[in-house]
Amino acid sequence: MNETTRTYDVIVIGAGPVGENVAERARAAGLSTVIVERDLIGGECSFWACDPSKALLRPVVARADARRVPGLNPAVAGPLDVEAVLAHRDKMSSYWKDEDQVDWLNSVSVDLIRGHGRLTGPRKVSVQTPDGETIALTARHAVAVSTGTSAALPPIPGLDTVRPWSSREATSANKVPGRLAVVGGGVVAVEMATAWQALGSQVTMLVLENGLLERMEPFAGELVTDGLRETGVDIRFNTTVTSLTEGGKDGEVRITLSDGGQLTADEILLATGRAPQTRDVGLESVGLTPGDWLTVDDTFRVTGIDGGWLYAVGDVNRRALMTHQGKYQARIAGAVIGARAKGEPVDDAPWGAHVATADNAAVPQVVFTTPEIASVGLTSREAEQSGRRIEIVDYDLAHVAGAHQYGNDYRGQARMLIDTDRNTVVGVTFAGPGVGELVHSATIAVAGEVPLDRLWHAVPAFPTLGEVWLRLLETHRG
Repeated sequence: MNETTRTYDVIVIGAGPVGENVAERARAAGLSTVIVERDLIGGECSFWACDPSKALLRPVVARADARRVPGLNPAVAGPLDVEAVLAHRDKMSSYWKDEDQVDWLNSVSVDLIRGHGRLTGPRKVSVQTPDGETIALTARHAVAVSTGTSAALPPIPGLDTVRPWSSREATSANKVPGRLAVVGGGVVAVEMATAWQALGSQVTMLVLENGLLERMEPFAGELVTDGLRETGVDIRFNTTVTSLTEGGKDGEVRITLSDGGQLTADEILLATGRAPQTRDVGLESVGLTPGDWLTVDDTFRVTGIDGGWLYAVGDVNRRALMTHQGKYQARIAGAVIGARAKGEPVDDAPWGAHVATADNAAVPQVVFTTPEIASVGLTSREAEQSGRRIEIVDYDLAHVAGAHQYGNDYRGQARMLIDTDRNTVVGVTFAGPGVGELVHSATIAVAGEVPLDRLWHAVPAFPTLGEVWLRLLETHRG
């Protein structure tokens, strides 16, 4: 077996968007950097999550919006062109080829090694390449683990007898299943139920909880529930799957439910959470437990590691499981690694650029359903648990003039949470058509801790949905 040795300033394990950004920022700081990846460069988001899922959902949401607008309904009354939608999804996923991503790495002078990278000790990484070569890497300054997460499948009896969909199969399938069972009630579950129902599946959702999107404001899940049911999705709450068996006909899945009932589906999507991809990255060689989430400080150093050379960035640290937040973390981590390598201060860096705050206090999220959900910061439940003194301000989005441009049957809700001691906004949730475009203004208000007295002077354009900010402030003043 061939073995070569190489030394770099920084080694990054995992070449998804997070790892790419860590590597690019470290290289921009003048550090020699290598990135290791065993799958496609660009990772989950580019090929099996963000890009393909939104490509599937965009025509669904656009058609739903168009159907509410007078004069457009007859033109969009028919079914979606499934072949065209899937072709667009394939294009947005770069046809599951990563040449463009490799070209980008070359353009920023980051080396790439394809293969399975594992820690073998402090600052040491061993890579097994597809052709059987072993490459022993040593980092002068830092190793960053950015391996992300994979689907966490529940221990359902009979699971090994069927071939369930995870989020990967749900976003990359090349044909529409006649009957799709979706287990779960979170973001992946509601988005994929929205997409595949619109593409022609009969979707049945099996939800353990008493509502959808349980981590968000209650009205968000209620409006999404109404929207899904109006399109024909069968939603069954307080339901668990007790066993699965292969149906024997074209791969059918027979599902036994907690109430004793049975359901037969052509495909079953298990959207039941995520698990860190740390089981086989050599954590045991540095005193950590394989399969665990990696706990980090606000500069993304893994805690409990002598010498402070190990970093964990993105989903793998469980701070905020979203690509945009992982890339935010990566920008900070790359800058931190560069500063520490040069002996420069970190905590007093310009604009606080080397210490993360927004991935716990101002995390924006958009759920691309009909209606859309957009949120940032705390929910009312989280605010209550934090012990803050909070005022909840609600407003019916249908009363905003800009909502009328979406048609005559606009249904939506806005909620703003005010920290009454500091007179700032600490959480915002919007639900309704078009609200995804409101989330960045909310993020600025929360992350910037903008006093309410100054928000009055941020005048929204008329007639837009953004006018809801004025209405929320008016409601607050009474």
